[in-house]
Formats: sequence, C-alpha cells, structure tokens
Amino acid sequence: MTDVSTNTSARVVTRFAPSPTGFLHIGGARTALFNWLYARAKGGKFLLRIEDTDRKRSTPEAVAAILDGLDWLGLRWDEDPLYQHTRAERHRAVVAALLEKGRAYRCYATPEELAAMRERARAEGRPPGYDGTWRDRHPSEAPEGVKPAIRFKAPREGETVIEDAVQGRVVFQNANLDDLVLLRSDGTPTYMLSVVVDDHDMGITHVIRGDDHLTNAARQSQIYDALGWQRPVFAHVPLIHGPDGAKLSKRHGALGVEAYRAMGYLPEALCNYLARLGWSHGDDEIFSMEQAIEWFDLSGIGRAPARFDFAKLANLNGHYIRGASDEVLIAHIRRGLGEFESKAELPKNLSKEEWDKLRRAMPGLKERAKTLVELLENARYLFAKRPLRLEAKAQKLLNEEARALLRALLKELETLEEWNAASLERCIKAFAEEKGLKLGKVAQPLRAALTGRTISPGIFDVLEVLGREESLARIRDRL
Repeated sequence: MTDVSTNTSARVVTRFAPSPTGFLHIGGARTALFNWLYARAKGGKFLLRIEDTDRKRSTPEAVAAILDGLDWLGLRWDEDPLYQHTRAERHRAVVAALLEKGRAYRCYATPEELAAMRERARAEGRPPGYDGTWRDRHPSEAPEGVKPAIRFKAPREGETVIEDAVQGRVVFQNANLDDLVLLRSDGTPTYMLSVVVDDHDMGITHVIRGDDHLTNAARQSQIYDALGWQRPVFAHVPLIHGPDGAKLSKRHGALGVEAYRAMGYLPEALCNYLARLGWSHGDDEIFSMEQAIEWFDLSGIGRAPARFDFAKLANLNGHYIRGASDEVLIAHIRRGLGEFESKAELPKNLSKEEWDKLRRAMPGLKERAKTLVELLENARYLFAKRPLRLEAKAQKLLNEEARALLRALLKELETLEEWNAASLERCIKAFAEEKGLKLGKVAQPLRAALTGRTISPGIFDVLEVLGREESLARIRDRL
C-alpha cells in the first residue's frame, strides 16, 4: 500500500507531542522548532499535545518545564495544549470500532506466554514479537475471569510503504510487523493507538519527528488505513549526534533547555543553532527567526545525523550577545539571575545602584563574552568589596615595579578634572608616552588593581563605570 497523503493544499497543522516524564531536552526542542517553523512558513497552525498517558511517570513539574522551555525559546503554540490522558474514552471508542470491523481482536495471552514467544523468536533468528495465537480463535475458547488485551489485526502479507518527506520511500514488509496492542488488559490505551487518534482528531497534516519513530510510522499507517482515515505527511528527521559521531548523550550536551538557559545562552542563539542542526539554507549560518520562517521547508532537511558542537554554539551565542541591546541583555539577566548568581559569584539581590552600574558597563562587557554567565563573571569587579581578592596571575603582575608605576599614575588621576572614558584615555596614554612605555605596560597592572583579574572590559570603560572615588581607592589598596 502506498502513502497517498501528500496533498498539502489544506492548511498545514503540525504538532509537538512530548511525554512529561522529564525536562525539554535539546533533541525535543529541535523537533518543536522544526514543527513551529514549518507551520509558520506555510501559514498554518502549531499545536501542543502533552502525551501523559503514563500517569505514574508523568509529573506536573515536567509539564511546567516543557511549557516554560518552549515559551523561553519563543515557540508559542496556537491553541490550548491537549492532554492525552483526558481522551481515553475516545481512544476506547475507536478500538470498539476496529473490533466491529474485524480489524482488532481480544488476546488472552499471559505474560509468561508472551515471554516464551519472544524466546522462541530469538532462538529461531526472528524479530521478537507476538505470534498471533489469539488472532483467529473463537471467543468460546476465552479463559474465564481473564481480562483480554485488544490487539490490532495487522496485514500479514504485502508491504506498508511510507513516502517520507525527508527519508524518501521507505518499505516495510508486513510479515515483520506483528499485531500490536491497542488496549491493555486494564483498558488503558497504548501510545501507538493514542497518537493516531489524536493526530487525526487534531487535524494534523504533517508529523515531523525523529527518525527513531520511522517503524512507528509503518504501524500507525496501518491503523490509519484500517480506520479509513487519511495519513498525515510523515517527515522523519535524523537524530542529533555528538561531535564524535556517537549518539548524543549528556557528555555531548543532551541536556534540558533549562540547562542552556542557566549556562547563559540566549534563546535566539539556541534557536538559530538548532535550526542549522540538520537543516540548511545554502551557506547561511546566522539568520533571524523571521528569515528562518521565510526559508524553512522540509526539503532542506538532510538525511545524515547532525553533530552537536558546543564551540560553534558558544561562538554563535557571542554574536547574538554583541548584537543585543543592553536593555534586552539586562532583561535576560534579571530573568535568569537566580541561575547565574552561583556560577558568576554575584551578590544576591542587586541594588538599584548595582543594576545601574551593570547597565553602564554593558557595552564593554558584551564585546568579550560568549555567554551571559561569562559576561557576569567579567562584571564581578563592579560589585567586589574592597580590598579586592586578586587572582594569582593578577597578583603576580603587581610586583614592586608595577606598584611604583601605579603610584606615579595615581598622582595624575587624582588631579584629572573630567572623569570619563575619553579624558581617562588621553591622560593614561600621555602618561605611558612620557614614561616611554607601551600602553599595555600601564594598562595591565592598572587592570589587576581595579578588577583583580588580568582580563576585563576596556580599561577606560572600567575606570569610568567604577567612578573616581572607587577607582582611586582600589589603586591605593594595592600600594
């Protein structure tokens, strides 16, 4: 049977359907992004379904984390989220219709019998699966007092063909697809059934997901066909791998979206990076979400797994930080301050004066940072209490010769009338020239005295933001 659901004249409807048993991981975020982009590119709808039929493992905390992660990324859904567990009666009604059509049957196999079937299949070199024991048996043979599972009566002969928008034509031999369970013996619907019914009822036209679901697409297509429903267009995207080519794991960066936020990545940068993991538009690497919407199409998704690269993500994030307005960066920092404080060793509950000081320092800070955490680490000097704790390298810089130089510079700075970056630059450059020194020979010990570090924003900006009184006091502390 050939997949005939390639008609895209109807309004496109995509969906993201996570299971709330954990946080929104980076692979799920990319799946959500691709679905969101395709819906926006085609003027369609992007829907959200929470697949929470596993009530024991589904948690409200995980649901909240998924919703928060999508919201932070800017991937807003178009209707209220659908919670799959609320639709169990509808799922059972569809199974009843399949039983009536003769496309499903009651199975009384015990767990022990099923385990024995799997062992026999392995011993004979066959894929482990159900052998159809109850497929054609008469109901009168049913054991008393045993609640049956309901199985789908899958076609035994021929092929199931998926015309996949990414993978191309994929053929499955029906002999290798066993009779899957639709309803468990306790009456709860299975994932395979629920997905088909919900996608149909939600009007989903395109199912865009990881290629680990490709076999599921064959099984689900058989259910669509048995019910006389049109299949959606399937698009199975290769999974993300680590830089070494192995399946993405935590050591590579398979973390929750909230972890990337806590590490100081901007949502715009993460979306840009995820869009390029497996999809391309020519040689374009950096683009806005508006451009991504304009360009996105399933034909741009490759068949090879994409490789996650933290260095590329960090460089891209640095680009977005440099291009962001100071107010936007302050807003991101305010939202994530609780996550950033410990990493950047910031004081808790910054005062209004401290926020103002950070805002004034932002132009210099953002030029040298690849993450917001790195930016705030570089801003520690703003809030440090005197006398500053010096890093080892800064301590080494402030030898007797350097202190003598600072002592002489201090006299010049104390008499400076205007305290701004321009006048400070003129003063210090003139001082260095008079001493026959390169600017760096003066700037480095001055930086160590003012920030306690050997790396900081431009030294003239540091002096201006700290102000005359604090700057001079920090220099005196080192003398």
